[in-house]
Amino acid sequence: MIATLKTGIARGGIELKQTFTTPVDLWGYLFPAVLLLGTIFFMRDAHVPGTNFSLGSQTLPSALGMNLAFSGLVLVAQLLLVEREDGTLLRAKATPNGMTAYLIGKVVLIGGMSLIGFLLPLIPGQLLVSGLHVGLGGWMTLLWLVPLAFVSTMPLGAVLGSLFDNPRNMGLIMLPLIGLIAISGVFYPITAMPGWLQGVAQVFPIYWLGLGMRSVFLPGALSAVELTHSWRHLETFGMLTVWAILGLVLAPAILRRMARRESGSAVAARRERLMSTVGR
Repeated sequence: MIATLKTGIARGGIELKQTFTTPVDLWGYLFPAVLLLGTIFFMRDAHVPGTNFSLGSQTLPSALGMNLAFSGLVLVAQLLLVEREDGTLLRAKATPNGMTAYLIGKVVLIGGMSLIGFLLPLIPGQLLVSGLHVGLGGWMTLLWLVPLAFVSTMPLGAVLGSLFDNPRNMGLIMLPLIGLIAISGVFYPITAMPGWLQGVAQVFPIYWLGLGMRSVFLPGALSAVELTHSWRHLETFGMLTVWAILGLVLAPAILRRMARRESGSAVAARRERLMSTVGR
């Protein structure tokens, strides 16, 4: 097991380093950060309704929470789809303890990419907006919020990636997520949404991760504009834990089922479908 752990960590580290030399991956780091910074720049003079606090300052931590959820859900699903199609998953399956090392490597890779995606907008963002501060309580919240963010989203991302066998089906995952982001209070306070949309948003992790990040970076007085006029740390921990348990129960069974169905003929068939689509 120790050897498998070392192999997985080494594999994840190598894959993370490779993202710094691949133009597509570098663009994947920079474009969302630039887009977010541009958004909060134009929102900096707007105010949270009922306060004099900058809406851009509130949006930045909300978006950082959204990015954590996005990494756990979308990146995992995307990698799984791509590596099923190119045969990487099949090769891991054929190696002793290969699937375990593969999964450990993906945790390291996505954790590293998420950390970079977290810091890239945060550091320059502090120069664009004011009022952000992390106190001792904020650091303590980060200690449980960030690990729980990954545990509550990455298994679900693996489940989503297992349901499809074609990377071009990512749109079926992205569209509902974009809708959830729109109603989860990331770019505008959720209290401005109709009550039924507030209820829908509170079912899913994106809202709770955005709320948790706001509690870390924003002044305590800003909790007055949230639902129930508090940061709801206990509810945040509880809802993310429920999603973590659900994902950890579903993901192993679905991944095992997917791995059993992987074969050389299945990979070849997917490549043939891809070539026939490109050739049209």
